[in-house]
Amino acid sequence: MRYIYLSPHLDDAVLSAGGYIYEQTRAGMEVEIWTFMCGFTPTEELSDFAKAIHEQWGIVSASDVVTARRAEDVNAAGIVGAKAVHFDYLDCIYRRGRNGEWLYSGISMDPHPEDDGLPAQIAESISARLQPDDQLVCQLALGSHVDHLIVRRAVELLQKPLIYDVDIPYLFNYPDELLPKTAGMEETVQPVSEAGLKSWQDAIAAYTSQMGMLFQTPEAMRPKIQDYWANHKGVRFWSLD
Repeated sequence: MRYIYLSPHLDDAVLSAGGYIYEQTRAGMEVEIWTFMCGFTPTEELSDFAKAIHEQWGIVSASDVVTARRAEDVNAAGIVGAKAVHFDYLDCIYRRGRNGEWLYSGISMDPHPEDDGLPAQIAESISARLQPDDQLVCQLALGSHVDHLIVRRAVELLQKPLIYDVDIPYLFNYPDELLPKTAGMEETVQPVSEAGLKSWQDAIAAYTSQMGMLFQTPEAMRPKIQDYWANHKGVRFWSLD
């Protein structure tokens, strides 16, 4: 059996479940992280919103961003023992409509109508690679990041048994969204050792371009992940009864 963690961006799966991924791979399980919104843009033209995001990341061009972030993801996945698989859908900050207009000037919003077909496209990409006994793990989409919403909708179109993990650090910023997002679901906690915690923190730290936006510094990140781990001694998951 493979465990497939379905990650909207190049960091989401490790942020949310890296400690348990480490425990799984240490136990000999096959784990892959499939990241969807990490494609290369057809041009280097950027919206003002994308330019502002790039400034926070400290990288100017879109191609350099994707190259750097894919390399970070391979490194992070390796730290927890997983295989990184990258798809070619564009991040919301790069997506344009049929007439060339930028679709998004923010990230926490409902998908644009011109993205209505995107969940079905992603679902088809997932289905084409699935093996019969694969177990899919999907983000709950706390924080309502448009790409998280789209990937969750895509996965649910498959009508396969799903496990959900909780989006970190969105859980820290939007804790009140957890109960509504998990209504009718059963929670389980998978234990994570101290070695798993350290690997989880080290893997998150590998996303150097994202650290400022996510936690400001690695030194600020480590206690936040440790506190979350200490409260549960593991990683939280949800599934439908």
